[in-house]
This record gives sequence, C-alpha cells and structure tokens, in this order.
Amino acid sequence: MATTETTDTEIRGRRYGDPSPARGLTRGPDRGRLRGGLCGRKRDRGQTAIEFLGVTPLIILLCVALWQCALIGYTFSLAGNSADEAAHQGAISEGSRGRACRHAAERGLPKVWRESMKRTTCDDSSGLYKATVKLRVPVLVPGVLNWPMTVEGNAASPLEAER
Repeated sequence: MATTETTDTEIRGRRYGDPSPARGLTRGPDRGRLRGGLCGRKRDRGQTAIEFLGVTPLIILLCVALWQCALIGYTFSLAGNSADEAAHQGAISEGSRGRACRHAAERGLPKVWRESMKRTTCDDSSGLYKATVKLRVPVLVPGVLNWPMTVEGNAASPLEAER
C-alpha cells in the first residue's frame, strides 16, 4: 500500500513533506494536553522493570535446579564409568584382584568425587568379576557440601583365564 501525501497540511499543522507528529499530542491552544492514546502510558512507566525484577528470582531458581540436575547426572555417569573400569581391571588382574579393582575405581574419578566416594565393592562369582561404586552427590558446588544421597554404579566383566 503506497503512502499518499495530501495538500491539506495546514489542517494538520505541518508543512508538506514533514513527518507526522506523535499521536496524542496536539498543537495549538491546548498544546500541553494529552489525548486518549497516551493517557495511560505515563502511569505505566517502569512496569517492565518491575515485572523483570519479580521474575528474576524464578529464573535464578530454575537455573540452580537445572545445575543440580546436571550434577546428579554427571555423578551417575562417573559412578557407572568408574564401576566399569574397576570390573575390567579386576577381571584382567593376575595378582590381587580386589586391590586392582579399588585402585581402578578411584583412578578415573575427579578429585572431588574421589574424596567423597562412599564405598567400592569388588567380588568375583560365577565367572564374572563384579564391581559396585557408590558416590555422594554434591550440592551446587562440588567439594563444598554433599547430599546424604548416594549414586550407585554397577558393572561386571568376564574373568580372564589365569595362566
């Protein structure tokens, strides 16, 4: 739709080609008065800032909850991987299987999770070497505080034939 210019600029109070004045403002004797469209805008100043401040704690709480879920998932991943490595090392070890299993379980863990490791169980039965690793879940910052909740990782590996 094309914009059309009219020659009745005197009626609108502007010269030909000038941009139109803001809506709601009038020129002439009642110059300072506001008309319908702009009356409510003066009272709504800062409403967006107030709404943002009201929602900000909810956004922060959501971010904290998502971070904690990520830490729980990472702890599950670490426990499973550590148990898998421990079971494999215990199955192929020729000497003390239990010591090799426990050492392998600790070797792959980051320092914070290694310090908070609750228990590692290694056992051989029915041709399989089984390892169970239990880790504590950190709260928000690893190494500062841990939940009493533990995450358990289980793995099994077939025993290698001894020579």
